[in-house]
Amino acid sequence: MTEKEKIKQYLDFKGIKKTRFYAETGLSNGFLESGKSLGVDKIKIIISKYPDLNLNWLIFDEGGMLKNKEEVYSGPETDRQKCRLITDGNIVKQEIPLYNLETCSGLVSLFRDPAKQKPVNHIRIPSLTKCDGAISVSGNSMYPLLQAGDMVLYKQISDIGGGIFWGEMYLLSIDLDGNEYIIIRYIQKSENSEFIKLVSYNPAYNDQDIPVEKVKALALIKAWVRISSMK
Repeated sequence: MTEKEKIKQYLDFKGIKKTRFYAETGLSNGFLESGKSLGVDKIKIIISKYPDLNLNWLIFDEGGMLKNKEEVYSGPETDRQKCRLITDGNIVKQEIPLYNLETCSGLVSLFRDPAKQKPVNHIRIPSLTKCDGAISVSGNSMYPLLQAGDMVLYKQISDIGGGIFWGEMYLLSIDLDGNEYIIIRYIQKSENSEFIKLVSYNPAYNDQDIPVEKVKALALIKAWVRISSMK
């Protein structure tokens, strides 16, 4: 995927029309469809207007499309202090329990009483914000950002209705006809205030609006780990 294609993907994800993009950046209409090189000067303009766009992802294919909230925030000092409280701050050392959802009988059961669940292992990542646990990824809905076998580290959200940061990646348990479906998706606002929009990274998966009441467990994805082995 080229840098211009990535920018168009970012705009689609954020719901930003190209006319607005051109007006805000001052770039000429049709620039994203032209054969012209993006160039360092253009990148600087775009990043200055859209500070949550991850430059490492745009240029080097590293990390996710969006920066962490801590990297984006640039408000007054008092508000930055509030932001650090919201995100729990960085912890120099923490051992994050890795759970097997099959032995835990699902995400709802795990979140209800994690002290009763026995982790299969622990993960230690220096200077990571507070995490409640980790699970292994299954399925391809977030491929290639996430793939089966990766481990996602999460922070449980107790206020499902009001604790969502729009555009972030979440681990969800959804109740459909009495069956629990555990998925990982970006969450965006739906046109219906009683619904949320679930968005996959994999373009083969369609966006889906679901009622908020169907979400039985929710956690913010803080980080993920991929183990690559060479024979």
